[in-house]
Amino acid sequence: MPTIVRGEGAYVFDDTGKRYLDGLSGLFTVQVGHGREELAEAGARQARQLAYFPIWGYANEPAVALAERLAALAPGDLNRVFFTASGSEAVESAWKLARQYFKLIGEPMRHKVISRTFTYHGTSMGALAISGVPAIKAPFEPLVPGAIKVQNTNRYRCVDCADLDGCTLRCADDIELRIEMEGAETVAAVFLEPVQNTGGALTPPPGYFDRVRDICTRHGVLLVSDEVICAFGRLGRWFGSQRYGYQPDIITFAKGVTSGYAPLGGMLVSDRLAEPFADATQHVFLHGHTYGGHPVSCAVALANMDIIERERLCENVRRNEDVFGDALDALRDIPIVGDVRGTGYFRVIELVKDQATRLTFDADECEWLLRETLSPALFDAGLICRADDRADPVLVLSPPLICGEAELTEIAAILRAALRTAADALARRH
Repeated sequence: MPTIVRGEGAYVFDDTGKRYLDGLSGLFTVQVGHGREELAEAGARQARQLAYFPIWGYANEPAVALAERLAALAPGDLNRVFFTASGSEAVESAWKLARQYFKLIGEPMRHKVISRTFTYHGTSMGALAISGVPAIKAPFEPLVPGAIKVQNTNRYRCVDCADLDGCTLRCADDIELRIEMEGAETVAAVFLEPVQNTGGALTPPPGYFDRVRDICTRHGVLLVSDEVICAFGRLGRWFGSQRYGYQPDIITFAKGVTSGYAPLGGMLVSDRLAEPFADATQHVFLHGHTYGGHPVSCAVALANMDIIERERLCENVRRNEDVFGDALDALRDIPIVGDVRGTGYFRVIELVKDQATRLTFDADECEWLLRETLSPALFDAGLICRADDRADPVLVLSPPLICGEAELTEIAAILRAALRTAADALARRH
């Protein structure tokens, strides 16, 4: 196992001095690139002044400043911020807030949550229940009850619209069907990523989020936008919900808020949801975190957001996303490339045995293709990306937002060589 010891810009280096293009931003995280001394210095300055103090009944300046800045950037009236240390904790917090909120307003039966199949929302017990990947849940079952699954937005493999001219939004209507089946009076929230990670950068069809927002509003259900991956420029906007033009009731975030230079997560909550908790002498959100609003992490986040804003990284993503998409689309001439999809700097290549029939690989074939063949070949060629077969086999790409045409075309060139070699080897196996 290689040991990564240093990073600079879009690249990292191991203990032998070998350089790798970080095509995954660590883990969808390092928005501004590696080796940013400005972020290290921001954390060090804050640590010298106030390294830690809890925000239970107190405040610290970086946490207050960050909350104000996030609220100003977020869509609509998401003006209240609750800090955690990770994305899993943010998702868990959102479910707990929704349950307590409904109890306070006299609807105590609303405790269930709806999410999509093959989605991933975190590793804690509540977040695992919301997640829709069976393999990562099985060792820990029984999980928190009340988590319901609906159809995802995999248009490449959609059976409802396969023989039609366009999308019927059956994937959105499935949410309403489940709300009605469960009884709207028992459903608290719907958790959706703007672009779903597991399954491979599953983008929403036109009109999807408009339909979902309408369904949630009519049934009094909260819409939670899980943007742990999709916020802070990954899709070319500060928040993924802005990219797709919908208004959530809660946004969960982590990862890119600090570019991974310090642990931090949280949720942005609408004024309406925060109102029952306004008088802390009457009602408190019973969900404290020792490291919530950590002053060093918040100081790093503020400096990170300064860089994103100053260097216009959201604009950089929008300016180059077609370059990235076109470079990856050109790989469709390789027989094992089935679909290329995604938005902004979040893309995948789905691999297939047969392009015409879209036949996928079985478990043994995935093991050979992804872990024995492609992963080592890409790593040897100096590209870090993610080979994922929790659903259908995909290569996941999520480069730092500082990347331009040179880095994006380098990614595509390395992929072409590795995919062509793998396709030839597969043909020989058969």
